Amino acid sequence: MSKFSQRREQVPAVWIYNPWLDLIVGCGAWSAPLLLISYLTLASSARTWSVIFYALALFFNYPHYMATIYRAYHRAEDFEKYRIFTVHITALVVLTLLLSHLWLGLLPWIFTIYLTWSPWHYSGQNYGLFMMFARRAGADLDRWTRRALYGAFIVSYLILFLGFHTGPSSDPLFISLGIPAIISRWEQIILSVAFVLLSGFGLSRLAKTTGWRKLLPSLTLFSSQFLWFLLPAAISLIKGLEVPQSRYSSGVLAVMHSAQYLWITSYYARREATNEAQDQPGRNWRPLAYFGVLVVGGIALFVPGPWLASRAFHHDFTASFLIFTALVNIHHFILDGAIWKLRDGRIASLLLNSRDRIADAASEAGGRFAAAFRWLGGSSGSARRLRVSAALVLLIWGTVDQARYYLALRTDNLRDLQRAATLDSFDSSLQMRLANKEIQDGDPKLAEAAWRRAIQTNPADPAPRQALLQFLITQDRFDEALNLTEASLKYSPRDPNLLIDQGLLEMQRGHPDQALADWDKALAVDPGQTLAHLYLASELDREGKAQLAASHYQSFLEGIAHQAPQNRPAPEKTIATVLRMADCDVRSSQIDRARQAYKLAERLSIQTRQPKLESLANINQAGLEASTGHLSEALQLYQHALQLDSLNGDDNASGQDWFIYGRFLDDAGFPARLAYACFVKAQSLNPPLSQKAAPDASRLAELEKQLGKDAEVIKRDPQPDLAGALALRR
Repeated sequence: MSKFSQRREQVPAVWIYNPWLDLIVGCGAWSAPLLLISYLTLASSARTWSVIFYALALFFNYPHYMATIYRAYHRAEDFEKYRIFTVHITALVVLTLLLSHLWLGLLPWIFTIYLTWSPWHYSGQNYGLFMMFARRAGADLDRWTRRALYGAFIVSYLILFLGFHTGPSSDPLFISLGIPAIISRWEQIILSVAFVLLSGFGLSRLAKTTGWRKLLPSLTLFSSQFLWFLLPAAISLIKGLEVPQSRYSSGVLAVMHSAQYLWITSYYARREATNEAQDQPGRNWRPLAYFGVLVVGGIALFVPGPWLASRAFHHDFTASFLIFTALVNIHHFILDGAIWKLRDGRIASLLLNSRDRIADAASEAGGRFAAAFRWLGGSSGSARRLRVSAALVLLIWGTVDQARYYLALRTDNLRDLQRAATLDSFDSSLQMRLANKEIQDGDPKLAEAAWRRAIQTNPADPAPRQALLQFLITQDRFDEALNLTEASLKYSPRDPNLLIDQGLLEMQRGHPDQALADWDKALAVDPGQTLAHLYLASELDREGKAQLAASHYQSFLEGIAHQAPQNRPAPEKTIATVLRMADCDVRSSQIDRARQAYKLAERLSIQTRQPKLESLANINQAGLEASTGHLSEALQLYQHALQLDSLNGDDNASGQDWFIYGRFLDDAGFPARLAYACFVKAQSLNPPLSQKAAPDASRLAELEKQLGKDAEVIKRDPQPDLAGALALRR
């Protein structure tokens, strides 16, 4: 053998299968085009993409979980070696699965762990493959280089972690840490700088040992890590866009990760089977059988559980599916982190293409479970028949599951929704779609029945309850609506929305004391319930408890000030609330607070272009200033309000304001002809005012007598005196 041949054998091959497959699938070279396509088309074709991703899960996502199970359980040695994970951790996960079906309050916590852990799992896989390709290329990494590269992968995950947990969560299934935005932003900037420094240091040191050309697969993996995690976070920082947590656990990113996982595990399984065939002839690598086991096993992990839970125990299918999804993933993360380590001799031997044979460290596994598992995979006729039968049942089950998912998304087709409900009616989200479609088609009875089935299936889901509640209220079925809230409160006694709704219904029945108690309870549960403050303020205001009402008005306004602009009430409603708060302050002798509130109402009216409300704020503040002896300020405010009225073209409001101004001029001792001209103008714009002003009739008669013939002149042409009234200065 020549020296060249010897040297060629000593240098391990860089590629796993071939350059194209390894770069595209294994290293994620397809990330940029696939992510771009999904981002550009997902919003406009959400339902189509949902069906596509759900179908792809059968061939990528589900099998990639089964690949870990296959790796840990199919060899007795591996089963025994990782016994704490294959038996004890698995038992703990199964126990958690049962508990979460009994207590749905666990679901958000489990789902938060799953969504937060997913990108860490993806990063770990990318780093492991990065190191594998680097070592296959002949790299000899020192401690500092390895730490720098590992640090870059960690930092990229931490940047995304901060994005996930910044501010309050918009997803009821995700519990955010609520990191303040300003803190999170600066931390992400610092971590981004750290990523650049660590990457530059680590990659340059790595290239010195191999050259840049041999690092093509490792560099491609590094770019995939950047595209998957750093780029979305950077866009979020620059554009202020929210990064949805579920995006990293479903959709195109999950498919790419799963395909990458299947690519490397299939190579490992093939090498393992090839090595075993040397010792046991006849046990050759059968790729179709291997992938068949992964597909069927993946279906077994995800499909039967939710179906059985919903059909046998009437549990919500969607909630059960989310529980299975989260816990199977968490089990996969734990098991995967234990069994795939390059420092493990056997794994290094097979993945790094070493020619050394590594003996199994574990002894022959024992126990009934291992024996049963070996029998199931054996060659006996009964075991083979059982495997074939189970595979056929699971494949049919998986097909039915796909069909049901497709039909359940056909929100524009009532027959398809009904077919999906026939397959499994214990699905609250499906019943909601069915109810909405039946309402659109003019069948409220069927819609009501669907809402009630949704509530029965998942009493913790507020969506069907709120929909049915609104329906009952629009039908004037208040007693039934109140019964619904009372029944729901027995299940969720600390639900602030339920307490608010019950208070409104109690008010409708004429029980204000009970309504006030319900709204107080809602605020005790959640002080951020702004509507509870508004309802309390309105009722307390009606009862004449001005000071208490003003405090709740203020709390309502402070609450909506911290909301996103799109979630705030309409500007005119906000301004009206400010004016009611100011009136309460006046009645409770809080003069300075009332003055500030009127000025706030005026400022908001100007900003939102509400001249009628600006005029009302001026009139009310003018009355306050007049009552406290600030006549000059009152004059200016009245005059400005009247100018706004003339521009608005509202004769009724203008007539009232002229009448109020005339009374002010008369009471303040200004010339009688000016006050009389204001009264004449008011009656010409708003004739009903003559009846409303009956208590002032004697004063009008006195003014007419005092003015004598001038009164007739003013009646014929009040304009000169009106101009004089508008030009008055103190």
